[in-house]
Amino acid sequence: MNYDFIETESMIAESIRDFAEQHIRPHIMEWDEAQTFPVELFHKLGEMGYMGVLVPEELGGSGLGYHEYITVIEEISKVDPSIGLSVAAHNSLCTNHILTFGNEEQKLKWIPKLASGQWIGAWGLTEHNTGSDAGGMNTTAVRDGDHWILNGAKNFITHAISGQIAVVIARTGEKGDSKGMTAFVLEKGMAGFSSGKKENKLGMRASETAELIFDGCRVPDANRLGNVGEGFKQAMTILDGGRISIGALSLGIAKGAFEAALKYSKERQQFGKPISEFQGIAFKLADMATEIEASELLLHKAAHLKNNKKPVTTAGAMAKMYSSEVCVKVSNDAVQIHGGYGYTKDFPVEKFYRDSKLCTIGEGTTEIQKLVISRNLLK
Repeated sequence: MNYDFIETESMIAESIRDFAEQHIRPHIMEWDEAQTFPVELFHKLGEMGYMGVLVPEELGGSGLGYHEYITVIEEISKVDPSIGLSVAAHNSLCTNHILTFGNEEQKLKWIPKLASGQWIGAWGLTEHNTGSDAGGMNTTAVRDGDHWILNGAKNFITHAISGQIAVVIARTGEKGDSKGMTAFVLEKGMAGFSSGKKENKLGMRASETAELIFDGCRVPDANRLGNVGEGFKQAMTILDGGRISIGALSLGIAKGAFEAALKYSKERQQFGKPISEFQGIAFKLADMATEIEASELLLHKAAHLKNNKKPVTTAGAMAKMYSSEVCVKVSNDAVQIHGGYGYTKDFPVEKFYRDSKLCTIGEGTTEIQKLVISRNLLK
């Protein structure tokens, strides 16, 4: 593996860094405290090519790979993890599902709108009582001629209210049957398709999370992705890439918290010298930097495998698990280095600390990643 940034990655990093400083940083706490999902920002990100990073150029995307994608999510998340989360969900879940499993007609119909940021996408798998037990989902799709009738609800769905389109996994067979689920594309405005309760969250408050509700929703069979019964298998493939997304989000949080702590430790004076010169602080900074470096290497190994169409389940789960744990630990240590100031909203580490926890529970908990890794090791 090449451990040096290629020119493309360096250019992307500089570009997205400038964008984040101009369009995101001035509004961080305003969006956070009001739980504002800044829709117009995502249209601007689309104009820059960051809402279709992995989409081929002929479909209106940037035509880039997973190394560049990690760079985009990381740089945004160093400034505001809420925005990084939404960009990641749009790219790797909704857009990528259609790109990976849609036919040519479906891709031409929906991908350009998603890649341009004209449309924002959602992805619906999780339900109130199932969580990681996707096989026990209650949302059903029953065939009715050339349509399917969907009934049920999904929760914890990113962009459930503001998104114009959603990929939804519904049960078309028996509960517990991994071949009894099918994926559909739903557009807002369809009769019987609506949004429900918006969650009031601890962190990631500028990234919209709410319910999707299906009440006799008629979906054309032309909106079915792949064959009937392939929904679960498709979802597992999409989550392989999703793990890289959450890992990149985690890496950005860890780097943002670390950079803030490093800066503060050099400025804060105690007993006539910067606190960075005290061994207790210096060793903590050394641990943080080392863990971030290891996290980054794991992520880019997974990206290398993904780019080369090699099995990525184990590497992705390792990268996601380690990176998410590191971002929580680094954020906690960053608050500790700031002391009492780290507990106030005047310094960025307070928000990094709140945002970090989602990474160990969102898109699969740490325990689920350990289960994925161990199963693959024991095969």
